[in-house]
Amino acid sequence: MNEAVHDLEQVRSELEQVSGHFAALRDEVGRVVVGQNTMIERILVALLADGHILLEGVPGLAKTTAVKAVAQAIQTDFHRISFTPDLLPADILGTQIYDPKTGDFSVKSGPIFTNILLADEINRAPAKVQSALLEAMQERQVTIGDEAHILPKPFLVLATQNPIEQEGTYPLPEAQVDRFMLKIRVGYPTRDEEKEILRRSVAGFPELSPVISPEHLEQARQVSGRIRFDDKLVEYILDLVGATRDPKAAGINDLEALIEFGASPRATLALQKAARAHAFLAGRAYVNSADVKTMAPDVLRHRMVLSYEAEAEEVDADEVVDRILATVPVP
Repeated sequence: MNEAVHDLEQVRSELEQVSGHFAALRDEVGRVVVGQNTMIERILVALLADGHILLEGVPGLAKTTAVKAVAQAIQTDFHRISFTPDLLPADILGTQIYDPKTGDFSVKSGPIFTNILLADEINRAPAKVQSALLEAMQERQVTIGDEAHILPKPFLVLATQNPIEQEGTYPLPEAQVDRFMLKIRVGYPTRDEEKEILRRSVAGFPELSPVISPEHLEQARQVSGRIRFDDKLVEYILDLVGATRDPKAAGINDLEALIEFGASPRATLALQKAARAHAFLAGRAYVNSADVKTMAPDVLRHRMVLSYEAEAEEVDADEVVDRILATVPVP
């Protein structure tokens, strides 16, 4: 047995040991959240890949409920911040408190010191608050006064924004949007799912119990990071991301005038991690092209800046990604 086959068998064995925890986690969350399977799966992908998520959808689609359910089922700390235009950085980071008896300052930690942070209506936050959150998301630390404070592990930001209401909002700058590994568009439930929601609302939703510990999560992350990733898929990811920057070179001439700026190298890294996590949830010890294609829209849609021509033609990022996926050869 060669070394590559041996490593694959070892990862498969480890995967069988830890995947049961995530199956239990998905089932536990499903006791509260009806439908929205894609959203729940993407949240689990982000947990495995240690990345942040931006959830976009109209109010009432169980975005907050899903995040709270995941936090309760993981046995982690959870805080929710409802962003408003009058919010200050100290309201989320914390501040220094002066003690007149000792003459010293002590730090009162803000709600950002948690494992899972729900940033509700994040686009209502003013620029200073967005900047403070940016440091926390990228560096996993915050600065209070002149001291840096490390955030607890795991640390995951799940932010929501309403795509319809724009009054009193501050569009997220590209630098911050790029820090989100995935951008998920949450849609309406089906008729049958909504019927089940009505039924459960009458009977009452159950209380969730922790089914996975942070130690289990860390173990799963290590296994996910070792899932086999073929060199051909590396080239495929580079081709996909490269097509957002130079569509003409990829043979998609009609997209050249529609894309102002393509995806950054963070997209390459995020797509590789997300594809591994997707394979983990599928119970596979290796990544295939379907994993990459499935995660590509969520990784790429918020990392491209479209031109005015695209806006005039009513072409959105999802349509651009679909054209790229349909054109770039699959290994």
